[in-house]
Amino acid sequence: MVKARKAVLTGVVALLAIAGGHHLLASPAGMERGPPAKREGTPVKVTEEMRGAGMVSSGVELPAIPPVTGNRKQPVPSWGKPLPFPIVIADRRNNRLIEIAPDKRIVWEFPSPDLVLYRGNEDVNFSEDGRRLAVSEEDNYDVHIVDYEKKAVTWTFGVPDTRGSGARHLNYPDDAHLLSDGKFLTADIRNCRVLIIDPATNRIDTQWGRAGDRKYCRHNPPHELGLPNGATPLENGDILVTEIVDSWITRLTRQGEVVWARRAPKVRYPSDAFPTVDGKQVIVADFAKPGRVVIFDPATGKLTWEYFVKEGEKMLDHPSLARELPVTGDIIVADDLRHRVVVIDRQTKEIIWQYGVTDQTGHAPGYLWYPDGFDLDVFRDWKKALGVR
Repeated sequence: MVKARKAVLTGVVALLAIAGGHHLLASPAGMERGPPAKREGTPVKVTEEMRGAGMVSSGVELPAIPPVTGNRKQPVPSWGKPLPFPIVIADRRNNRLIEIAPDKRIVWEFPSPDLVLYRGNEDVNFSEDGRRLAVSEEDNYDVHIVDYEKKAVTWTFGVPDTRGSGARHLNYPDDAHLLSDGKFLTADIRNCRVLIIDPATNRIDTQWGRAGDRKYCRHNPPHELGLPNGATPLENGDILVTEIVDSWITRLTRQGEVVWARRAPKVRYPSDAFPTVDGKQVIVADFAKPGRVVIFDPATGKLTWEYFVKEGEKMLDHPSLARELPVTGDIIVADDLRHRVVVIDRQTKEIIWQYGVTDQTGHAPGYLWYPDGFDLDVFRDWKKALGVR
């Protein structure tokens, strides 16, 4: 759903002019609850577009979940090309998480249990142990932790359908990661800040950037950030921050020290920068039409790889996330407004795998509606569980 993102882009223009250069709801049973909070936020009108398809599922019979036997450093056996591991997709306007195997079978699914609490999931990432999922919901103004095996929301921060900048409110949170210490990382776009939240206390542990006044929405890390829409943890604990304003990508230590800062080359609207598999370079999607994916070396700022097609089946339309795949080195992309996730061959730049029907929405098997984020399931041997050789 591009209108919400366009609103952010419109805000960028306004911010440039200003800058001179450009409580929680009653929780489901078993859910952690924080102390009551004042309702200091602003209610947001929920449109039909924001509700999307409502509470839907694929309707398929799902297989039993295999045990966790792998991790990011020692993943389960690879499926090889074109997709080495299953992927969990944040299928935004279907309000569900759905896991797709490389052979395109649906192996796991989490439909919305409640459209007030859980709607518009747009980013998803596994915890370090593979047992939980961190989820963000931009236009529901909250973030969640989902238990993979129980298929249940176990924690929420923010007030659904309410934007704000107080101690318990968010304003268009994008990106979601559970850190190795159990804390929750998110980019609170329209509050121009990146937050590390402690789920044990429901309090903000670390904040970079300043909320409350748009004059602070500019690149001056860690004190000020220009509409950050990505915050990605690196292997050593540093955080990779993506700012929409002027396409800045910045590496920060957990203490907030700037390791480096670079403008992403050829990118108008950077979205969710990630490290390459070797950790030496950065890959980032350009959320535009036609869309683009670039890889660059932060040491030099030099562009080392690019995918950009202006028209036809291979064109991207507002891609929100691109990552380098382990094992193969190919590139996987969430192509949001073409309603598909694709794998692009690194050498030939051909699309070699796709889930979702190009330019068509749906929730039946084979269809997606605004897939906005994904993560690789390197934790469970679905290949063995499904009897694939």
